[in-house]
Amino acid sequence: MPSRSLVRAFLALYVTLGAIVLIESVNTVMAATHGDIHGHTRIHALILGSFEIISAALFLIPRTMRWGAAGLLVIFALAFAIHTIDGRPPLDLLVFAAGVLFVRVHGVVGYRWSLATND
Repeated sequence: MPSRSLVRAFLALYVTLGAIVLIESVNTVMAATHGDIHGHTRIHALILGSFEIISAALFLIPRTMRWGAAGLLVIFALAFAIHTIDGRPPLDLLVFAAGVLFVRVHGVVGYRWSLATND
């Protein structure tokens, strides 16, 4: 069993990552809705941002985390490609994707820590 400190660190990463992605997704949709994003980019921001909100919410629920992670990884890949084609590769999406992939691989259901370790 993993140590208590490792479980706490993992859960902190999971919740923080999910919350930040959710907040940033809402910010993107709000910016597109209020006209802060213009042209065809506005439509892409609304569509991808809306799917990202749904995926981030699913990601934060342990039973649906795997579905949410899959959705986020697809959205991050699409957004990265779109921005890179426009000449503005968003490197932060690579960090988000790596974090989501890490959580997805390890899973969040059934985490317990060893009672023998007090760290």
